[in-house]
Amino acid sequence: METPDLRALQYGLDTFYFVICGALVMWMAAGFAMLEAGLVRAKNTTEILTKNITLYAVACLMYMLVGYHLMYSSPEGGFLPSLGFLIGDEHSVESVLAGGADAPYYSARADFFFQVVFVATAMSIVSGAVAERMKLWIFLAFAVVMTGFIYPVQGYWKWGSGFLNEAGFLDFAGSGVVHLCGASAALAGVLLLGPRRGKYGANGQINALPGANLPLATLGTLILWLGWFGFNGGSQLKMSTVEDANAVASAFVNTNMAAAGGLIAALLLARLIFGKSDLTMALNGALAGLVAITAEPVTPSVLSATLIGMVAGALVFGSILLLDKLHLDDPVGALSVHGVAGIWGLLAVPLTNADATFAAQLLGIVCIVGWVFVASLLVWGLLKVLFGLRVDAEEEYTGVDLAECGMEAYPEFTRKA
Repeated sequence: METPDLRALQYGLDTFYFVICGALVMWMAAGFAMLEAGLVRAKNTTEILTKNITLYAVACLMYMLVGYHLMYSSPEGGFLPSLGFLIGDEHSVESVLAGGADAPYYSARADFFFQVVFVATAMSIVSGAVAERMKLWIFLAFAVVMTGFIYPVQGYWKWGSGFLNEAGFLDFAGSGVVHLCGASAALAGVLLLGPRRGKYGANGQINALPGANLPLATLGTLILWLGWFGFNGGSQLKMSTVEDANAVASAFVNTNMAAAGGLIAALLLARLIFGKSDLTMALNGALAGLVAITAEPVTPSVLSATLIGMVAGALVFGSILLLDKLHLDDPVGALSVHGVAGIWGLLAVPLTNADATFAAQLLGIVCIVGWVFVASLLVWGLLKVLFGLRVDAEEEYTGVDLAECGMEAYPEFTRKA
């Protein structure tokens, strides 16, 4: 039988675990910044770093003001969330020590912190896809709406016990709620924005616009890989029991193996098809494996998790090539990594979790993509009509660093290309 002292100890342990996992996920903001800074051209580095650190601050502010309430204070089983403000009160000592099924087992502030870093992750996905040609303040205006309203609505449908949760849709740590959401918003922006100048020729040829700093992109991928342990392991929500501790360990190991599988699959395909060991494909393969296993990192065996990651790596390799042929310009591969791999991860859940059904998973995919894409398209479209989305041709040629930020990341070495 649990005593008040034991409940207090478990509450403290689970809260500590939760905030440390949240800190790991917050560190993923650095990973996205380094990855994107490495995969864009030198003349656009300062601007994309500015976007990444500012979108994190915007996400924190908007989710505190309105997003968290939308997502977690709305009717169970519902479709329309309840509008409200701020994040509510902390749990009382009495409620914790009372025990019972309704007793909280971690701090309410810890829950907010863990959730807000997920919102920032979804917005970071958009940043890379629209890089090198979008106006900075237009992007930040969209971030206000995305993090305050668009993301929380679909988050409520699943994690806030809305209708998708009632329908049996499973998404353990956010292949859909976070990654597919971010990719859907990015796709809407890419369609209205158009490709970078010079990316595609008049006769359909695809011109490479290589990133300026592959060591930085590799560092960013490794930071994301590390942060993902908090992303998936923290989504168990607690670890103070034997069952929870074992689930956390499974989430860590499976997350790691899916990333490894995705990297190897993408690198092998690049070698077979290109005749070269393409580093950028390897990096995106690892990220694809991480995205895919996020939907269910606990129930797969270690071998199954590796295979899920390998399929994701192969799918992303093909998707990146296909999107280029369709002239959908995505400088960092975000649409493929977070969209295609996110869909695959959600569809893979019934393969290892008997509680999942393909029908419920498809329903979740359709609802998330439908809501986020349409809402984002409307917001992007309104911003385009009112202010325009793109920098002008001369600013794009000289680089958005100078046009938007007035400084260069590499002033001694920047080449205009």
